[in-house]
Amino acid sequence: MENLLKSKRFVVRQSLIGKGQNIEVTFKNGNQVTYSHDKAFEIMKSSLESMNCWAKYKSYTSSGNIPKSLRETDAVISVVLPTPEVVEA
Repeated sequence: MENLLKSKRFVVRQSLIGKGQNIEVTFKNGNQVTYSHDKAFEIMKSSLESMNCWAKYKSYTSSGNIPKSLRETDAVISVVLPTPEVVEA
């Protein structure tokens, strides 16, 4: 997949808007989410514009999970949950 940026946190940045960037995030809990940056921005646009981090840094990040407002939308391309390890006795 071209235009794939790998990250350890969910991110929306003004500098990535309009570039067709897909982002693959691997969180500490092992969940892996791939999302469309542009679609995520469009869905979050009104809430981002009211956040201090967006006003100051033109960026929003989350290290624990993707925002709830995106979880059931077409911005999410794929979700991979970690498989539990099987311990044999």
